[in-house]
Amino acid sequence: MKHTLTVAQVQMRVTRDKAENIAAACRLIRRAAEQRAEFVMLPEMFCCPYENGAFRPYGEEQGGPAQRALSALAAELGIWIVGGSIPELEGNRVYNTSFVYDSAGGQVARHRKMHLFDISVEGGQTFRESDTLSPGGEITVFDTPWGKMGLCICFDLRFEELARLMALRGARVIFVPAAFNMTTGPAHWELLFRQRAVDNQLFTVGTSPARSESETYVAWGHSIVCDPWGSVLHQCGAEEEISIISLDLHRVESVRRQLPILRARREDIYFMGQK
Repeated sequence: MKHTLTVAQVQMRVTRDKAENIAAACRLIRRAAEQRAEFVMLPEMFCCPYENGAFRPYGEEQGGPAQRALSALAAELGIWIVGGSIPELEGNRVYNTSFVYDSAGGQVARHRKMHLFDISVEGGQTFRESDTLSPGGEITVFDTPWGKMGLCICFDLRFEELARLMALRGARVIFVPAAFNMTTGPAHWELLFRQRAVDNQLFTVGTSPARSESETYVAWGHSIVCDPWGSVLHQCGAEEEISIISLDLHRVESVRRQLPILRARREDIYFMGQK
């Protein structure tokens, strides 16, 4: 198993032209591959404006154009791609879905956002994904040459139970395509990624769209990488950026040896109240 992973985060601008968004993502992925990235990650809804009225019109069924483009590019460049997320159509349902492709272009994972972003912050953001989207129902952990990786989307990260289950299933890194906004981003973005990294003693990698003040939903940006000790290894600004960082995955086992939190859990106590 490999223990050093070079990750590229593509914090890209998202326009209202789906074809141009896909083309831009591919151009930026190529640029990341030229800098020796092995795993390249796109943001949440990378080819679609983040608004309920856009999800169905911009959506695609299994094997649609965004998926084909990323699969082909992964095979061509010999890299892994966490394809941010797209609106996925299945019958009458629309899901917020992330697909992962291996270096041969095969789809190795699919995560449908489990926790829908239905919030109303006093004096801040109001949004209801459930007006359009349906929730997924699966925990997503997948195998790679670097060990097991976890995958969730944006609001999912707020739920410690999900992150813990990914860690217990062997995840060494949790990838999180996300689009926190100008209310939740300044308050909770860095806090949550550091918190989940410390709680579960693994790396967390969150990739956001670049900020566009002209859109109805303004993303915070600040794509981030945290290590198992809770240190911020890198954080972007608000503009379009490709960030490349190498993760020393030995850190996962090292931190878990020093602070054996996962081994010391008291399941005999925690779940008594549920019986």
